[in-house]
Amino acid sequence: MALIRITDPQDRELADFVQLRDVALRKKLESDNGLFLAEGTKTISRALAAGYTPRRALLAERWLGTVTEMVGEADVPLLVADDDLLERTTGFPVHRGALVSFERRPLPVLDEVLAGAARVAVLEDLVDDTNVGAVFRSAAALGVDAVVLTPRCGDPLYRRAVRTSMGAVFTVPWTRIDWRRGPESLKAAGFTLVALTPAADAQDIRAFDPSAHPRIALVIGSEGEGSSSRWLDAADVRLRIPMSHGIDSLNVAAAAAVAFFALTPRA
Repeated sequence: MALIRITDPQDRELADFVQLRDVALRKKLESDNGLFLAEGTKTISRALAAGYTPRRALLAERWLGTVTEMVGEADVPLLVADDDLLERTTGFPVHRGALVSFERRPLPVLDEVLAGAARVAVLEDLVDDTNVGAVFRSAAALGVDAVVLTPRCGDPLYRRAVRTSMGAVFTVPWTRIDWRRGPESLKAAGFTLVALTPAADAQDIRAFDPSAHPRIALVIGSEGEGSSSRWLDAADVRLRIPMSHGIDSLNVAAAAAVAFFALTPRA
């Protein structure tokens, strides 16, 4: 473990942490270099507990003892800087005091993620990283065994998604699924394909008995358009959450949480 005190904002050691507010730059940098960031000690500890390999830590002096203890014997450079340099590097005040970059892993194959799963969330083209993270957090809390994402869906390991999920992206198994062949792949694995939609002709979710379906894959569509006709037409069941007071629908992350709870098998 090397302790490196950083005084120059152009120091090459900072490359993993530059301009975190520039979404396009960050996504290219992280993809090209096979890394992701965890922010704050809780999220960092959950990434470490999940077995991800740390690359570098960037932190304020006051967090040095805590982060040193967390990474243990791992050979991780600890980059220590003052608050002004942290903000100049990252583009925002680092209130949580510490950032750690981690190595990404190859995505598991679909069969591996689905093995043994009874409840799976399918995220079709959710583009907002905060929504993706919130769905993962609800999935972890409400008994969803795995998440599969279409190719255009946001990145669960992007910093905002990781932070919003409170590290649930490290514990809930997930992978990508082919958009066109996805419905057939899930049905072939024995899942009842259930699409969540606000359409008036969909079944009231309160009338659906989840206990009658040992394996359910719940399709949650994009923030604006909802699920595509490809996935809606392939669904075995379409469910809606009834609304009141003239509200037509919930935010996608809130709707997912309601649906996860409703699809828990009844005792």
